[in-house]
Amino acid sequence: MKITVDVDCTPEELRTFFGLPDVRPMQDALMKQIQDQMAASLHAMEPEAMFKVWLPAGMQGMEQLQKMLWSQFSHGSRPKEK
Repeated sequence: MKITVDVDCTPEELRTFFGLPDVRPMQDALMKQIQDQMAASLHAMEPEAMFKVWLPAGMQGMEQLQKMLWSQFSHGSRPKEK
């Protein structure tokens, strides 16, 4: 025997029925605070500083790779004479 019960209610109604707290005001306040902090930090940074923060390892790695390649090309490898 199979019994199926369909409940048609909104998430707010279900939360109230189970006695769970409404956390939407807390989430809204937290999201507003995060947005304000992000906006303030973006306006305070110059584009060059942002790239240094976002891509420190990538840019340094590219510079090191370029230096290594140029040093290898400048020394050159000669074939061994027999």
